[in-house]
Amino acid sequence: MSTKLSGNMLIAQSGGPTAVINQSLIGAVLEAKKHAQIQEIYGSLHGIQGILDENLINLKMETEETLEEVAQTPSSALGSVRRKPTPEDCATIFQRLEKYNVRFFFYIGGNDSAETAHIISEEAKKAEYDLHCFHICKTIDNDLRENDHTPGFGSAGKFVAQAFMGDDLDNRALGGVKINVVMGRHAGFLTAASALARTHEDDGPHLIYLPERPFAINRFIEDVEKTVQKHGRCVIAVSEGISDAQGTPIVVKGATTKEVDSHGNVQLSGTGALGDILSAEIKAKTAITRVRADTFGYIQRSFAGCISETDAKEAHGVGATAVKEAIAGTRDGSIAIKRKDGEKYSVEFTRVPLENVAGHTKHMPDSFINKDNNNVTPAFIHYATPIVGKLPTIGKLKAIPVEKS
Repeated sequence: MSTKLSGNMLIAQSGGPTAVINQSLIGAVLEAKKHAQIQEIYGSLHGIQGILDENLINLKMETEETLEEVAQTPSSALGSVRRKPTPEDCATIFQRLEKYNVRFFFYIGGNDSAETAHIISEEAKKAEYDLHCFHICKTIDNDLRENDHTPGFGSAGKFVAQAFMGDDLDNRALGGVKINVVMGRHAGFLTAASALARTHEDDGPHLIYLPERPFAINRFIEDVEKTVQKHGRCVIAVSEGISDAQGTPIVVKGATTKEVDSHGNVQLSGTGALGDILSAEIKAKTAITRVRADTFGYIQRSFAGCISETDAKEAHGVGATAVKEAIAGTRDGSIAIKRKDGEKYSVEFTRVPLENVAGHTKHMPDSFINKDNNNVTPAFIHYATPIVGKLPTIGKLKAIPVEKS
């Protein structure tokens, strides 16, 4: 493909917002401004829906100051969408792209968004429409293949770790069992990040349950009772997507209806159902009376003031790299984060084929999960620590007893 391709650029955001998705947006916009091949820079409001509705804004007209402020602001500045394009949608999208002379298209999102970018890219080839189409990686679930980790995970992981730090202190003061449900449909990386909250030997979370392993209620009850016997209390991290041995999510086993999106994903977040189910099981099958549960839900995705510096820097980098690849003449691809070998943490951004990312899910490797399937290993802590970054220091009294008179 000729490197002399020129025209306008269109960028959009899709899927769940994150604390650093705007870093990728602005990274791409600022890089695009450096290249004469890119004439106008358009943003589509609410992903491909904005393209279909011709709901576009001119990002080239924004000041540098505004762009930098937006980069540091959580959530999707352009708005988001969950929509899988149909063949009819693609035909309309091509009409819009041609109408606005768009030759460079960038879609920021997770594996569903990569699938959307792949569909559009393939349809463009069939239509012989000269389009450079790139997926820019993003997801707090950290479940994109070809990536060591993804932008959004580090900041969400930092929120989860700090939330568990505070919740463990609360539980230490009052005792009992506390369950926190964390996002994670098929991959447990974000729930596993709760382990970074531990600085002392008896710190919670004491138990961590991930969707990569079958969840058995009876084994769960045994784990809780053993932990309470050992520590006098128990803090639990559980992924929203935990399922039984047959693969049925615990939270939907008794549901009469299942809400799904256009990509076929069953709705798991947004309710406290799983926490209530697990709490009820503990109360019914043990003598433990103080049992509480919270669902972190959507708050963990775009929490302001809790952004990993590493995450922000890397999110900006993948956005800029996508534009560089497109300008260099590459037809399409997904920009992935690869960790370099060596003692000191460092990464590189590289292009991988869209089909390698689209519609696929990466899971926690076996080396990150303990043999009892109720916690993580030191290997995961080593992996996640530099991505999440520095966490608060938790003080603990020496508790020197006063001699009784």
